[in-house]
Amino acid sequence: MDNILNAADESSKLCLVYLDFDGVCHDDSVYWSKKAGIHIRTPGRILFEWAPILVQLLAPHPNVKIVLSTSWVRVRDFDFAKSKLPPTLQARVIGATYHAREMQKWEFDNMSRGAQIFADVQRRRPAYWLAIDNDDKFWPAHCRDNLIKTQDELGLSDTEVQASIRARLASFACLDS
Repeated sequence: MDNILNAADESSKLCLVYLDFDGVCHDDSVYWSKKAGIHIRTPGRILFEWAPILVQLLAPHPNVKIVLSTSWVRVRDFDFAKSKLPPTLQARVIGATYHAREMQKWEFDNMSRGAQIFADVQRRRPAYWLAIDNDDKFWPAHCRDNLIKTQDELGLSDTEVQASIRARLASFACLDS
């Protein structure tokens, strides 16, 4: 019984950021090939070039954890996707929306990103959450206020997106503990 109470107590304090990679941490023009591996086709852009911005945005909020909502987890795997983030962000990652052992890949692939994230929210039951994503197609209406939408070619480098993230994080009461 104590474990159940402790789990409920923990989720009541849980503050989450659901993090996409493509169009958020770097330009959305990301491709995979056997010869080049994962790469960006936009000249002058590099993978995870905007991840340091998220490091700075989250720095004042040590209680905020990250759940990976990127397709990189499904296409490669969780450990691979997590390893591509800077170490300070890796330390915040507690899981992903896709779990190969818990769900059918085809079923997950046929859900909108918003539905994938909301299914995870229902499992984890965080007190506060937001999603940073460039994909806003078919998001459940009741979750739209939790989405901070990025532009494919700007991601986290957009100062308006940064301001939205700061404002949302400031509203998380669980950050005080």
